[in-house]
Amino acid sequence: MVCTDKPNRRWTYRAAHLLAGIALAAAVQPALAAFIVELDVPADLREPLTEHLDLLRYRDRDDIDAQQLDFMVGAAPEQVQRLVSTAGYFSPKTTVRVERRNGNVVVLLAVDPGLRTAVARLDIGVRGAAATRSPEQIERLRRDWDLPVGAPFRQAAWADAKQEGLNVLRARRYAAARIAGSEAVINADRQQAWLGVTYDSGPLFSIGPTVVDGARRYPASIAENLNPLARGEDYNLDRLREYQRQLLRTPYYSHATVDIGRDPALAGAAPVLVELTENPLQRLRAGIGYTSDTGASLSGLYSHNSLWRPGLAFESELVLEQRRQLARAALALPPRPGGFILSVRAFTEQTRLEGVEQLSRQIGVQRARHGERRDTEYALTYYRDRLKRLDDAELPADVVVLPGDHQATVASVARTWRRVDDPVFPRSGYTVSAQLGAALKGLLTDQSFVRGYASANFYRPLGRRHLLLLRGEAGALGTKGGNAAIPASLLFRAGGTGSVRGYKFRSIGTVREGRLYPAKFLVTASAEYQHWFRPAWGGAVFYDVGLATDRWRDKDLFHAVGAGVRWRTPVGRLRVDLAYGLRNKEIRPHLSLGVAF
Repeated sequence: MVCTDKPNRRWTYRAAHLLAGIALAAAVQPALAAFIVELDVPADLREPLTEHLDLLRYRDRDDIDAQQLDFMVGAAPEQVQRLVSTAGYFSPKTTVRVERRNGNVVVLLAVDPGLRTAVARLDIGVRGAAATRSPEQIERLRRDWDLPVGAPFRQAAWADAKQEGLNVLRARRYAAARIAGSEAVINADRQQAWLGVTYDSGPLFSIGPTVVDGARRYPASIAENLNPLARGEDYNLDRLREYQRQLLRTPYYSHATVDIGRDPALAGAAPVLVELTENPLQRLRAGIGYTSDTGASLSGLYSHNSLWRPGLAFESELVLEQRRQLARAALALPPRPGGFILSVRAFTEQTRLEGVEQLSRQIGVQRARHGERRDTEYALTYYRDRLKRLDDAELPADVVVLPGDHQATVASVARTWRRVDDPVFPRSGYTVSAQLGAALKGLLTDQSFVRGYASANFYRPLGRRHLLLLRGEAGALGTKGGNAAIPASLLFRAGGTGSVRGYKFRSIGTVREGRLYPAKFLVTASAEYQHWFRPAWGGAVFYDVGLATDRWRDKDLFHAVGAGVRWRTPVGRLRVDLAYGLRNKEIRPHLSLGVAF
């Protein structure tokens, strides 16, 4: 027997004739009541027979007469053979009997499928440029083939395996690859299948010019400048998807499709085809929420993507929380070639925590590029902060801030490296971030210093439902003398969600006269084990430890243990934790909820 890939239309015609016969016979013969079918078949064949066998498809109809039922009973063995052959059974034995029980017509259908056919021989051939230029790609195609010798033969699995093999070629270098021919030779007596497929890879494709469609509100140069692909590099589907995600990270586009022209005649410089759906010029959003760190919140955001000229993006946000209020605004030029964006940013934040009020103001310029695996930021930022006790008592002179405002102009560079399997719900890989900044006294700066900060997250799957998450951060500020004239927002505090759970938000720092102040040094770490009971729901247990201090000598670390619930939502992961702080011997909840509208 030879199975080709052309659809067999005989049963389509037979079903049509059956329906026509039902309609005609219903007019001239009395109909039976709906008949009952009792099925005795292996579990793996029940679904295809239930969905496609005429006896089971029409059993609930009340317009079937005796002649039509006889026709379906007679056709059942042939139908069964055709249906079970797609699952690898080519010698089934089918028994059909019709009985009457208590006035009902009962059809008993029993199927013994026999021995299942297995793959005995597999021939995979590749011709075209890949045969000589990409032996490792061909080796991967053969190594990862989904229907190897010895596997049970199923028609659906055979079709899927051929398509997956084609995808291996089309995913890299060979965009016009195709299946040149295939056949499956079945020896039903020996329960053997001989499979053969030949792929034609076509020519090797290289990246050519970028062609943008859909740029109406915003200049096409925005999409062109964000293109990470170099002219002449080998075509790679993953790189096209990277370009697509890069476009969607901007405020300009709600949808983007990136593909390559697949005409073999243009393979040497294949055009990159970009189709865009643009966001509106202006957007206004609001939200309400609650976090255990800063209390209930009300927020609003307004953006304009072409404020004074096309592509000049303005964004502003206001957040009002019980223990913190902040406002920010940014004005960004369209991306330049290479993907860098130049922007001007302003930010102000006021907090009232642990008996201390802190007012921080910032304004600066930034040159940044955000990519799939790495972010780079260069910034020059002016800070001006004020710190005071809520009871208006004078601050300790040697701790953080002298009375009045203090300022610093900081030149900084920041890098982030990402290697994760999923940017929203990572299960494997890592993210690492590092920042380094410096300020020089006299240049709108009260005291010279150097500041560094680094953080890392590591994800390790422990089976399909288990995940180990390790997190750490460290910061340090170096200066001659104390830190009294350094803006408080450049110093460090710990505690709360995302830091050391089991303690209040930013409640770990330098303590003087019963008040808490930011410190020169920071270190925190966390180990968390997660178990996912369902794809969207999981539980976690964790251990957190950390410290923020001006002096390392004789300092005890803050430890905490706890458990929580994890919920994967379309917009991110929701965490609800209950943590026990070993230093304070207190249990604290940590949660974050928000709704945008």
